[in-house]
Amino acid sequence: MERMADHAAGIGVLARRLNKEPELKPLVDIPRMAEIGRGMLRHSLDAYITMDSQLATETAKEDKKINLLNEQVLRELLTYMIADPATIQRGTYLLWIAHNLERVGDRAKNICERVIYVASGQLFDFDSQPENEEDPNSYDILPAL
Repeated sequence: MERMADHAAGIGVLARRLNKEPELKPLVDIPRMAEIGRGMLRHSLDAYITMDSQLATETAKEDKKINLLNEQVLRELLTYMIADPATIQRGTYLLWIAHNLERVGDRAKNICERVIYVASGQLFDFDSQPENEEDPNSYDILPAL
């Protein structure tokens, strides 16, 4: 949670800087990333309080959405910056904001991994799990060591 607060503080600093500049483009994906991240944090803490492994697993899956949105933001902002070098500073600030939001999703996913461990005694790492071709949302629990 402390790391998430650091990311939020970084977003705040960048938002203040961006408020002094003209808008680069209407923001769509970044607010969506923030919405998903807030939901992940809320649900990961609910899963922790209730020791609900199923909720933790469902919540961790949301990180894929944030990652995809982050990639979209990167592609879109690079297009703006290449087309007009005067947008580079604003685009860079927005890229840092998107990166911080992506990291918030990662930290919420880490909470979910710990919930699964505490609730089941099973080590679990969503990032090391190969996706099941039949069900990309399925994961295998790693055996306890």
